[in-house]
Amino acid sequence: MQQPTVAGLVAAAREGDAEAWNALVEEFLPLVYGVVRRFSLSAADAADVNQTVWLRLVEHLEDLRDPRALPGWLATTAHREALRLAKAARRTTTVDPQGPALDSEPDGTDVAELLLRDEVRRVVRAGLAELPAQRRQLLEMLMADPPVPYDEISRTLDIPVGSIGPTRARALKQLRETRALRSYADQSSSATGVGERRS
Repeated sequence: MQQPTVAGLVAAAREGDAEAWNALVEEFLPLVYGVVRRFSLSAADAADVNQTVWLRLVEHLEDLRDPRALPGWLATTAHREALRLAKAARRTTTVDPQGPALDSEPDGTDVAELLLRDEVRRVVRAGLAELPAQRRQLLEMLMADPPVPYDEISRTLDIPVGSIGPTRARALKQLRETRALRSYADQSSSATGVGERRS
């Protein structure tokens, strides 16, 4: 079963589809938290920023011209809201002259890099959805943090421990050949000009 696109989810959410809205939140919540986490806010402040970001989206969902721009819009909004709250907290924080400077920026990770990581995560998840259930489960167990021991994988999936490595290799090859990953690779090649003929 093909996963709905971001554009499809946005269109359905605009029509008041609660399931589509929930799917958008589930899809992009890690991105929002990833941006917010870089500001070292308290748990309560981070939750406030998260809530504000989704409230802003409710207010501006109709204004979003290109649904594919949603990840960038969310990241930018989360960055602005977290920065605003961080600056407000600095104004009310007691300064220790022996401590670190309060005017230092968060860890400096580029928002574009964060967006790229999130996009790759979504593409891999879409590719995994195209795999047969056992191969998908095998890759998910192997990518778990902390890693699942081979003995447990063997028992869960009912495959010999010695077959896990070769099966993983076949599953990864199959993953690279999924529509999701091939489409992403084609888009990346087009964007960077890879594979274009020289004049």
